[in-house]
Amino acid sequence: MPVYAHATSCISGGTLRFTLLGPGPDTVTVHDATDDRLLLTADVDCPVWTLAVPEDWPSSLCRAVFKNRDQEVYFVVRRPAGHPSAATLVSVPFATWQAYNRSGIPGESLYYAEEPTRASHVSFDRPGGGPPPERWEDGLLRWLRPAGYQVDFCSNLDLHADGPALLRGYRLLVVNGHDEYWSKEMRDAVESFTAAGGNVAYFAANTALWQVRFEDADRTMVCYRDPVRDPVAAIDPARTTVEWAAAPVHRPENTMTGVGYRHGAGAWGEFMDVMKETDYTARFAEHWVFAGTGLRDGDRFALGAVGYETDAALHRDVDGVPRITGADGTPPSFVILATADLRHWRRYGQGGHATMGVFRLGAGTVFNAATVNWGNTLADPVVDRITRNVLDRLSAPPDPSRWDAIGPAPQLAALVACEHAFWALTPDGTLLVRAACGQNLPWRPAGAPPDASQDPPVCLAAPREAVCGMGVGLYAATPRGRLLYREPVREPAPWEEIGTAPDGILALASADGTLFAITEDDRIRCLPLARLAEGDHCWPDAGSAAGAVSLTAAGGLLFAVDRNHRLRARPPTATEAAWSDLGPAGDRTVIAGYDGHLAGTGGDRLLRWRDIARDPR
Repeated sequence: MPVYAHATSCISGGTLRFTLLGPGPDTVTVHDATDDRLLLTADVDCPVWTLAVPEDWPSSLCRAVFKNRDQEVYFVVRRPAGHPSAATLVSVPFATWQAYNRSGIPGESLYYAEEPTRASHVSFDRPGGGPPPERWEDGLLRWLRPAGYQVDFCSNLDLHADGPALLRGYRLLVVNGHDEYWSKEMRDAVESFTAAGGNVAYFAANTALWQVRFEDADRTMVCYRDPVRDPVAAIDPARTTVEWAAAPVHRPENTMTGVGYRHGAGAWGEFMDVMKETDYTARFAEHWVFAGTGLRDGDRFALGAVGYETDAALHRDVDGVPRITGADGTPPSFVILATADLRHWRRYGQGGHATMGVFRLGAGTVFNAATVNWGNTLADPVVDRITRNVLDRLSAPPDPSRWDAIGPAPQLAALVACEHAFWALTPDGTLLVRAACGQNLPWRPAGAPPDASQDPPVCLAAPREAVCGMGVGLYAATPRGRLLYREPVREPAPWEEIGTAPDGILALASADGTLFAITEDDRIRCLPLARLAEGDHCWPDAGSAAGAVSLTAAGGLLFAVDRNHRLRARPPTATEAAWSDLGPAGDRTVIAGYDGHLAGTGGDRLLRWRDIARDPR
């Protein structure tokens, strides 16, 4: 005899109504579904029972068991919108659970995609609609509290109904397991959240593959799966219930999650156990996500976590390191952390890949494990450590002063960004280049190393734009006071002598159409490019260098690291100006500015970067 709840969630201190069809009383027990604790026992003798949720119940996923009717109903106890009790909000995928639900009247589900009898409308006013037998969400939900994490819960229908208000006050949204069906309201709310600085962790896959709509006060979910039958396609194409990436919507899930199921993999039915033989390969072991795991690039890890469905980003190898192409909508800031080649899964369901990664979306950060089964393998110490790293980092207040690894670095004497690449000089004057991005790409030589007897360059600068015919490119200084210029090309090219540099030069930068140099006498000297173009090689004094040992320019300011390893900034003026202290630079002694970041190297032989923003502490 059917039982169903009138909503997928209720607030603590609120009420939730249940309909009990069929004759006779019943006994109901309510349990916390994350640890099976008994919360309440009640006798029910009417067709509609109203649960009064005590205010002291924690936010959680709950299970109401109706003994005589042999039915169970899941629901979330959530905090009132705008009143979080934790920094992290966990979304429960009730829409996907209902899409697979075949019980009740009507008995159809939204499956299977090619069945002519599949439903286009499914109701929440029917039994079922709880976790499928595989329980992809169960592992993480049961792990969180014993692992020491206080989190709030919501139904993903809450994101649909009141997402912006609900997300207000949280730092991290967790999407877990199998969350396949999203409405436009859900997606808009999450993307607005990240644009404003909120973070998202997807311990999930097959995420947001299908767009749905809700009708009948959100009690009916609509998904035609094709634009021919969907009457909205001709009226409001953006809301057509097809795959998000498909016409006429053209809004691939990759732009929100970083990855997508189109290039992911799946193993279904009797072949599902293949996931037990599948693992990830680490591709960027120095990244903060892998801190404390002991992994090295090329190591295999997370056996069993990769499946039964995975998401992926199109990528290509650059000297053995994967880098996204962006052809599938994946944002350019996406950093690949681990990969799995699952093309052989075409025999089991769908061949493809799995791509774990992290990226910036607006002011927020997004991590994606890119697999449905991640949360059910948390007994693996590496999976546990990665999960903790992600939760700890993304639920904490932002720390712009933190320097994150973006790849290896040899010992460098100078560093600059020009035309979307990092250029560097080694102590012997060899010029190196790599793309300016967060991926751990290798450095390549940009020509043969110079003859040491020919006074090789030791400092680098690059202007934002050409001035009076002085081009955008690499400007360099040598120990013997020569000022050089070179085109920013990756093949061998000559250095052209264009003037003289100050005596005792330590570092060089370009800002506001002017070259700035730090000299051994702790002064800053400057030379406008317009004057250089006229043949003027005089470098007037521009004030104290405040102990700076390196120099760069970014965002209209000069940045330096001083002898005490403090990061400092000042305006690029031709006269004395005060230096601002921006916090510790760590062991960075060579720095460059690019795209809102400061990049630098030090003794750990890693290239790292951080936001330019001030240290909020």
